[in-house]
Amino acid sequence: MGRVKSRRGYCTSITMLVAALMVSSAYGGNFYQEFEPTFGGNRVKMHGPGQLLSLTLDRISGSGFQSKQEYLFGRIDMQLKLVPGNSAGTVTAYYLSSQGPTHDEIDFEFLGNVSGQPYTLHTNVYTQGKGNREQQFRLWFDPTNNFHTYSVVWYPRLIIFLADNTPIRVFRNHEAIGVPFPKNQPMRIYSSLWNADDWATQGGLIKTDWTKAPFTAFYRNFNAYACIWNGRSSSCPAASTRSFTNAAWHWQTQNIDLDAISRRRLRWVQRYYMIYNYCTDFKRFPQGIPPECKRSAL
Repeated sequence: MGRVKSRRGYCTSITMLVAALMVSSAYGGNFYQEFEPTFGGNRVKMHGPGQLLSLTLDRISGSGFQSKQEYLFGRIDMQLKLVPGNSAGTVTAYYLSSQGPTHDEIDFEFLGNVSGQPYTLHTNVYTQGKGNREQQFRLWFDPTNNFHTYSVVWYPRLIIFLADNTPIRVFRNHEAIGVPFPKNQPMRIYSSLWNADDWATQGGLIKTDWTKAPFTAFYRNFNAYACIWNGRSSSCPAASTRSFTNAAWHWQTQNIDLDAISRRRLRWVQRYYMIYNYCTDFKRFPQGIPPECKRSAL
């Protein structure tokens, strides 16, 4: 969001990865144990025993939370149910980020809209403090009617954005051609609900209708199958019958990638649901598109 983080080839298919992690995802983390509020006071609410969290935005303030742990590679899942009805001007952000002027960041931002119009899913990747790698999508489902799962798969070779286990975007490591890649800075998970009516909906033409406030988004079934950073090194999950059979976390050599089915799904999303791609915005880059855009993401 940026405006207010030896591996062995045990699996070559993101489909296999998703299937293996679905079991552990079902055990959803406890929000009391895993997260803490960052702003908004009692607008951040953890419900019951900690399996459900809500963020609220009103005229006075938005709200947000962050993970207590930092992570360096892995898979992060969260189920969200977005603000229903007239959500114009609001942004629900869910992202990983490190800190400082040269921070890394992996973003999902959900840009609200007027009633009956679809949300825009805005994605971005920051490396060494620089973003400008936006891709935007419509969704093939209503993200306000039910909970849907949004995931980041982050490895030294690539980053995969998923919605309900369907890949929507891949950002590959192109350090060999001089493109920085987020692989050295551990990141926390952040989320926030805030007012951005100066830009969020139709470029800021549609403002937040405060008569519809308060606006509320809900979260559940957080899962991090990932390496936890302890300040000096990372501790990674061991293989288990709940996850990968006879496999360990050897992050430096494993060969996770999209298989043929996942590549077809990615092409389907990008053909029918992508509405903006920085790689094809030639007016924005009159001196030439960024070098990673000249390489296939598939």
